[in-house]
Amino acid sequence: MAALTDLSFMYRWFKNCNLVRNLSDKYVFITGCDSGFGNLLAKQLVDRGMRVLAACFTQEGAQKLQQDTSYRLQTTLLDVTKSESIQMAAQWVRDQVGEQGLWALVNNAGVGLPSGPNEWLTIEDFVKVINVNLVGLIEVTLHMLPMVKKARGRVVNMSSSGGRVAVIGGGYCVSKFGVEAFSDSIRRELHYFGVKVSIIEPGNYRTSILGKDGIEMRMQKLWEQLPQETRDSYGEEYFRIYTEKLTNMTRSAEPRYRDVTNSMEHAIVSRSPRVRYNPGLDAKLLYLPLAKLPTPVTDFILSRYLPRPADSV
Repeated sequence: MAALTDLSFMYRWFKNCNLVRNLSDKYVFITGCDSGFGNLLAKQLVDRGMRVLAACFTQEGAQKLQQDTSYRLQTTLLDVTKSESIQMAAQWVRDQVGEQGLWALVNNAGVGLPSGPNEWLTIEDFVKVINVNLVGLIEVTLHMLPMVKKARGRVVNMSSSGGRVAVIGGGYCVSKFGVEAFSDSIRRELHYFGVKVSIIEPGNYRTSILGKDGIEMRMQKLWEQLPQETRDSYGEEYFRIYTEKLTNMTRSAEPRYRDVTNSMEHAIVSRSPRVRYNPGLDAKLLYLPLAKLPTPVTDFILSRYLPRPADSV
């Protein structure tokens, strides 16, 4: 027991000593700070003494975050689906950091809805999610990279366990697989500039991407707008069981964000950030193993979770 205690102490000591120097002088730009991971991370970094540039989607979110923190945090408004908004935010960041550059870019903004069986969704439903989670992330990164390169800093991209194994239909997992690919490619390209790229792949957490309306209400609206032929092929029983399983998954989501934001913080402040972080027991014990199993095995396991359609063979 004493040996374990000594090892634990040594690990914590090494972790605390293996930090980047002069953190109080470094700037971090975070998207999606109205609530959830981005909001908590901004507060953690302010408590660490870093200079935080927080981008919020709403004026109310920006004002509330500013009131809850200190002069070390400044806010701006950002809609990652609009190029003009991204350009304005990039110029604002440039004015703040000057010749010092941007130590860390944290692409956290994201949405999860609409989601459901792919055939039940429209192309507009896919585009809505992909534009925020992937296209917006790429455009923000492209505008911020010159400043990150100048500081030889970090890019931290919010992906998901759904970026390793597709557990639900819609644009969410599609976009997160794209985030993984984009992050891998820029990590290799930026290596020679001294820039490190980390990917955060959380499990199931209860954040605002799950929406404010109840699952049952959203699924009912989705079901009612389907053509009769599609509804007949799936059947009322499929709809009922699918909605029930989705509701249970949402209710079981982890409400505490600290493991996720601690991972994000480590990627920013450590001299040796990891390439991938997997906060959440479900990420470590369920989603990662599923992603590493042979595809037919993963398909077999996940297909048993789905109900059987009325027209199944």
